[in-house]
Amino acid sequence: MAEYQAPLRDIRFVLNETFAADQLWQSLPGLNGAIDAETADAMLEEAGKITSQIIAPLNRNGDEEGAQWNDGVVTTPAGFKQAYATYAEGGWVGLAGNPEYGGLGMPKALGVQVEEMVYGANSSFALYIALTAGSTLALDAHGSEELKQTYLPNMYAGTWAGTMCLTEPHAGTDLGIIRTRAVPQDDGSYSVTGTKIFITGGEHDLTENIIHLVLAKLPDAPAGPKGISLFLVPKFLVNEDGSLGERNAVSCGSIEHKMGIKGSATCVMNFDGARGYLIGELNKGLNAMFTMMNYERLSIGIQGIGCAEASYQSAVAYARERIQSRAPTGAVQPDKAADPIIVHPDVRRMLLTMKAMTEGSRAFSTYVGMQLDTSKFAEDEQIRKKGEDLVALLTPVAKAFFTDVGFDSCVHGQQVFGGHGYIREWGQEQLVRDVRIAQIYEGTNGIQALDLMGRKTVANGGAFFKVFADEIRQFIADNGAQPMAEFVQPLQAALDNLEQLTAEVIERSRANPNEVGAASVEYLHTFGYTAYAYMWARMAKAALAAVDNDSDGFYQAKLSTARFYFKRLLPRIHALSASVRAGSEVLFELDAAQF
Repeated sequence: MAEYQAPLRDIRFVLNETFAADQLWQSLPGLNGAIDAETADAMLEEAGKITSQIIAPLNRNGDEEGAQWNDGVVTTPAGFKQAYATYAEGGWVGLAGNPEYGGLGMPKALGVQVEEMVYGANSSFALYIALTAGSTLALDAHGSEELKQTYLPNMYAGTWAGTMCLTEPHAGTDLGIIRTRAVPQDDGSYSVTGTKIFITGGEHDLTENIIHLVLAKLPDAPAGPKGISLFLVPKFLVNEDGSLGERNAVSCGSIEHKMGIKGSATCVMNFDGARGYLIGELNKGLNAMFTMMNYERLSIGIQGIGCAEASYQSAVAYARERIQSRAPTGAVQPDKAADPIIVHPDVRRMLLTMKAMTEGSRAFSTYVGMQLDTSKFAEDEQIRKKGEDLVALLTPVAKAFFTDVGFDSCVHGQQVFGGHGYIREWGQEQLVRDVRIAQIYEGTNGIQALDLMGRKTVANGGAFFKVFADEIRQFIADNGAQPMAEFVQPLQAALDNLEQLTAEVIERSRANPNEVGAASVEYLHTFGYTAYAYMWARMAKAALAAVDNDSDGFYQAKLSTARFYFKRLLPRIHALSASVRAGSEVLFELDAAQF
């Protein structure tokens, strides 16, 4: 099995040549002077070493040993604690954190690259980091100054970890019916009681304290989502001098036995009158939590990219070495009993599909990261608003499309191995199991599609979509001449189709609300393939500019992969669009009893 290696060459191409991210950073007051291309490159190099040499070797052991629960105590697999300490010592946990409280303040466009490396190396390990990063984001955005001063420095340092406690046994997507209660106390704190399930990193041995962000309702809170508040509930209470005090009334009742990500502790958490502290305003907790949720949705999307990259690396290495049958055009290695399977058209189809979709995903995650940087740091209100609109529109696409195509890529990688792909020792079956959850948690991909179609498109009459479409239109107008025509022309046709499809669903939904849900999944995939066409056109432009000095064939390979994407993958939008246009009626012909 090939060992995971951080794809630094392609990451640098996307950041520096496709998007010139350093130019954006220099234009943003909050980042100007904090980061430049050289600093970013040095950080990526170091992250590549840590993920490839320290974290990746723990992946298989983590799967086989798993997290262990014993009378409320959870231990992570061998090596996790030491690797986490090394990662934390490098400041990586607080990479994008607020510098006022000890974070490094790095841009999100850089952060997504590091996240991909960690997920590609070891998804279970990555989740402990991702939940802490997400919880610090919510705390920094909505917490009081006292809470931020008390908790953020240690969380950014990796000394304390964070969680997100939403789901209850009876309440997953519909958080308005949660039962966890928070009762006000005389000292201004709250007594939090309830049970939360599926809590990633709810209990573990990696850090000395765990800070839970918990959704709960006051006894007199309004019904439904409008009555939800957000509370900070530490595992150990914190004394006034910052030292750890007594154990809070929060415990881990059990951990789940899962299909994959077995090294990640997925916990049942019991809050039995635990002391908690309000984050933000009463009854506005869902808004505060969504600050974290949107971060986690992009992060989980990146899990799909990381796993797909790891699968691709192994599949390519295997396809070059495994000999079976002869090439259709005759022997390629006549001195051997057979040719390597990479000569066969179907194997190349699978490998090229993996390559094209993974590299397209990497470009798109970088693009979304840049919009997050713009929405956070831009001084110009119009520029900042554009970034905010694009983040709102593209977050559900990133979460769902990255993970859908990431799962498909891992299955392709397993298929390249044939029977060996089904055997544990080769690693491909673990990747299939690990990446599968990414389509489910942080809001299932069906929910993401409904968010894109309903809230982000139909509800505003396509206003967010127009922002994205106008940008693509401008790129097409600026790059329509040769040699870009072979990429720009199909991009224009795909955008025309998506614009028309968007207008059709908006119109039909006025008469029939079912049209939104019926169209949503296929619409999101049509959107995703079209967005990747934009990414591939931008990458092709960068490759064309450098292909004359192509010493290692990198740029020619990039152009060839772009051509494969436009000719063999982008046409999928036609079948998807036909499904959208078929409408909702056929979904409702059967009565429930007829299923």
